[in-house]
Amino acid sequence: MANVVGFSAWSGTGKTTLLEKIIRNMKARGSRIGVIKHDVHGIDPVEDGKDSERFRNAGADRVVMIGPEAGDDPEKRLKEVIDSLSDVDIILVEGFKHAPIPRVGLCRAEALKPLPEKPENYIAVVSDEDLNTDTRRFRWDEDRELTEFLMEQTKDFTHFNDEGRSRMVDVGEKDVTDRTAIAAGRVLLNRTTFDLIRSGGMKKGDVLTVAQVAGIMGAKRTPDMIPMCHPIPVNGVDLSLTLDEQRLSVEIRATVSVSGRTGVEMEALTAVSVAALTVYDMCKAVQKDMVISDIRLLKKTGGVHGDFTSSDCPPPFPTQSMPPDRK
Repeated sequence: MANVVGFSAWSGTGKTTLLEKIIRNMKARGSRIGVIKHDVHGIDPVEDGKDSERFRNAGADRVVMIGPEAGDDPEKRLKEVIDSLSDVDIILVEGFKHAPIPRVGLCRAEALKPLPEKPENYIAVVSDEDLNTDTRRFRWDEDRELTEFLMEQTKDFTHFNDEGRSRMVDVGEKDVTDRTAIAAGRVLLNRTTFDLIRSGGMKKGDVLTVAQVAGIMGAKRTPDMIPMCHPIPVNGVDLSLTLDEQRLSVEIRATVSVSGRTGVEMEALTAVSVAALTVYDMCKAVQKDMVISDIRLLKKTGGVHGDFTSSDCPPPFPTQSMPPDRK
């Protein structure tokens, strides 16, 4: 199972030249390299794709060009090609600026070529100017440092070993850093269920309070439920449940923090999921068709991959976890 890294930039920025250097650096480390390039203009049959020849000369073991024949869904074709390259260690992807893979963003001010997206969407950026971002930045002449960074990102970070067997990733050599994760979700209700929760009329008890406790317990027990999660001593779990009158929903938001070698995204997502399931369990005698939806990561901080903030990250909920009329 190869690791995949994309390189995103506007045409004329210098992606191909940088990729040649990265390929040479990685080959010097003994890696087998696959390269996938998206050519929206088509591949010239006379030249046989001059960029593909450059990649081969740099040492790439496999080179695949994806042209206009990919139709309206080139990302689907990209996934098919990635799945087919089973004989390489690392796949470098050029030309898919918004593909859902880990990507390095490239920009060059002197050529008036900005980043295609905001820096926070990349695991690293290569730029000839300072950027106001916490994302790791490299200069254009730091190809060796960038290679080192990418090798560390991809090193052993698969949940399968060489024989294809499941394993837990070894994070022992990673630095201890402060990390947080915020996740959210909701339970959609009908009017009767909503009013019973608000009034405290559910026979099983106080729905919001029980679900809050359950979600916190879920965060603490995440490694017992998610096979490859590391047991970590979380510093704190802040779980809020609020009633949304307009949506007729219970809105759930969890913030989990840790000082450790791995993140707490799964703990935050598990806290939200368990809280939502508890709301369902507490209310199922009244309503069977409740919908648990939109469980998602809103934000994470810390770690070598940098910070992440979802584009739809809302402001924090009020600090109260129960409506005013129940206080």
